[in-house]
This record gives sequence, C-alpha cells and structure tokens, in this order.
Amino acid sequence: MRRRAVRLIGLVAAAALAAAGCAAEQRAAGGGDSGGTAGVTDTAIRVGGVLTKTSASGYSTKDAEIGAKARFQRANDAGGVHGRKIEFVGAEDDGQDAAKGDAAAKKLVQKDKVFALVPVHGPNFGGAVFLEQQGVPWFGWATGPQWCGTKTGFGYNGCLAPKPGAGSQTWWGNQMAELVGGSEGKTVYVQTTDSSGSKYGGKTISQSFEAAGFEIVGINSGLPAAAPPPDWLPYVNKIMAADGGKAPDVVVSIIAGTKFNVGLYSALKKAGYKGLLTDATSYDAAILKDPATAQALEGVIAAPMFEPFESGAPEIAQLKADVEKVAPGTVLTQHLAIGYWSADIFLKVLEQTGKELTRERFLATANGSFSYENAGFGRIRYPRDHDEPNGCGALVTLEGGAFKVAKNMKCFENVPLK
Repeated sequence: MRRRAVRLIGLVAAAALAAAGCAAEQRAAGGGDSGGTAGVTDTAIRVGGVLTKTSASGYSTKDAEIGAKARFQRANDAGGVHGRKIEFVGAEDDGQDAAKGDAAAKKLVQKDKVFALVPVHGPNFGGAVFLEQQGVPWFGWATGPQWCGTKTGFGYNGCLAPKPGAGSQTWWGNQMAELVGGSEGKTVYVQTTDSSGSKYGGKTISQSFEAAGFEIVGINSGLPAAAPPPDWLPYVNKIMAADGGKAPDVVVSIIAGTKFNVGLYSALKKAGYKGLLTDATSYDAAILKDPATAQALEGVIAAPMFEPFESGAPEIAQLKADVEKVAPGTVLTQHLAIGYWSADIFLKVLEQTGKELTRERFLATANGSFSYENAGFGRIRYPRDHDEPNGCGALVTLEGGAFKVAKNMKCFENVPLK
C-alpha cells in the first residue's frame, strides 16, 4: 500500500512538472496568464506590423515603423498599459504584393504569436481575410476596401473606401472653401488615373468639393496609371477649357506618385494655369531635396489627414520629441505620422479595455461605442468608422521651398456617398 502511495505521489509530481513546463512554453510563445491570449503575459503585449517597405515603383511606407516604435516607447517609459509593456517585434515587408502581405500576417500571428498587428500600412495589403477570421486586431491606414466593414480592422482615420450610402468625407472640400474665402461661383476639375483606386478616390473627393459648394466641371480618369505619359498636352488642354472654355479655379489631383504630379503641374504652369492645385500626396519632405521637383510643386496645397508637423500644437511637439528619442535626426514623413497615430489609438483601446486583456475583450471595447479625440489626427469613433472616414484633415502649402500650415486639423460631418 505504501509503495502504491509513493508511486501515486510521483505521478502527481510528474504531472505538475509537465503542466509547469507547458505553461512556461505558452508564456514564451506569447500565451500566458490572460486566458491564454497569444501575445499577452502579465508584463508584456507583443505586436508587430506589415508595411510596404519596398516595391517595384519605389513606393515605401517603411517610416511608419519608426512612428509606431516612438509611440510605443513613450508608453513603455511611462510603465506600459496596466502594467504591461509593448513588445514591438517590428514590421514585415509585403513588397506591395497581396500574397506576401497575407503570408506576413500569418507569420506574425502563427509564428511570432502577436496579440495585434500595428501598424499595417500597405495599399495592397492581403491579410485582411485571415485576420478577420482569426479575430486578430489590426491598426493602420485604411486606404482600401479590405479595411471597410470589418470588426478587426481599425483605420486610424476610419474607412476611406465607403460603400454607396455610407458616409463620405467633406473635410477636403470644406477646408479648401474656407481657405479661399468661400466656394460660391468657384469651379473644380478632378484628375485621376485609370486605376480602380484612383477612380474611386475621384468619386469620393469630387463629392467632397461638391458638398462644400464648389461646381464640378470635369472628372478625367483617362490617365494611364503605370507611368507618366510622354505628352501631358492632351490632359492639360482638357483642363484649361473645362470651365466653359476657360480654366477651373481648382484642379484636384487624385494620383499616387510625385512623378505624376510633377509632370501634370509643370505642364499646367507652362500652359499659363493660375488657379489652385491640390492633392493628398505632396506633403513629403523628400521633394525638397530636388530643386526641380520643389519648383514644380511650389504653391501646391497638400491635404494630409493629420495635424502638420509645422503646427504649434502640443501633440505635435510630443510626437517630435518621441521620434527624436528613438531615432535622432529622422526626417518626419506622412508615413511616420500614420504609424505613430495608429499606435496611439491602439494604446487608447488597450487602456480602456482594462487589466483583464483578451482579444475578445479588446474588440468588445473597440467596437462598443469607442470614441477618441486628439488634435494630432482629429477624432475616431468605432464601430461607425469601420464603414466611413473620420471626416478630419488639414491643409499644407509649399511656399518658398518650405511647408507651411494653410489650415489646421478640423473635422466635418460626412454625407452619404452617392
């Protein structure tokens, strides 16, 4: 009997040791003491991102990694969120390829055991379906339809590709109307490429200006998206005669790529265009390095969806200090800001979720009438902004080779997309 009891005690001890070993393995893999949620321990929350660091066209969002790292570092320096520090494993490169983006998301979730993906910033991100199926939160710039209508994808400025009937932004048009002293009697021409994304943007942005009281006198989507045309004259001629035989007051470019805009604007100026030029991409410090490019973009009004770096807002001073601490001398870019503010919103949801952290509790908090306002990016409201943009933006102009704030961040109500 005594021998049998000793054997039983030995089996119990062995089982306890095995259970302890299994728990240790779970903690090392990102499970742990919060209901076994991957990426969560008593002291850390593991996250990683997916960016387009490299691409055939040269387009890159790699600076978003610096922005996210800077915001996470400040949170960690303050003791973390509810005692847990952010363990940022860095960002994978999707090469602007949807299949690679899907593979990167799966690697982060299945191998690296992250709790969430922050930041996600790639125009062709392909991991949306997988992340939605797995219930994994992801935060970034919601430039494509793959973000919209999800429960797990959180655009830092909402869904930028709303479906007809859903809310569509009016801030760009309204900000321009305020800048020029009113829209009455003023006309707008919208130039896009023949890509689906550019044409969709032309639809939403033209409605933004229309809602602000401008008259739309043309939308041209005939420009090839693959490369700038050898001859800009056919496009310029249409623009210069769009308003009943004369040039419109405002030309809006919905074209991704500095080379396209430099070509279009240079040709327009050569033809004698004296109106306003505006786009969403020309707020880029890199263009100042090339005198010819800077000259072509002189006077252009860019429309970033965050408070400009030239602003005196305390939130921007904090951003600059955070970035300088982790990456001294870094040039501030639009992509960096997107990474920073995506991380900031993620941290705010973590804070409101509380100490008991699981993905289910996190998503319930984020999708349960979550609201957050910050002068850096405006405001965000989930679940509403899963289906429409947050309605906020600023204007920046290039004058004398330097960027200047034309209109500070401001939010306007959306209107149903026609």
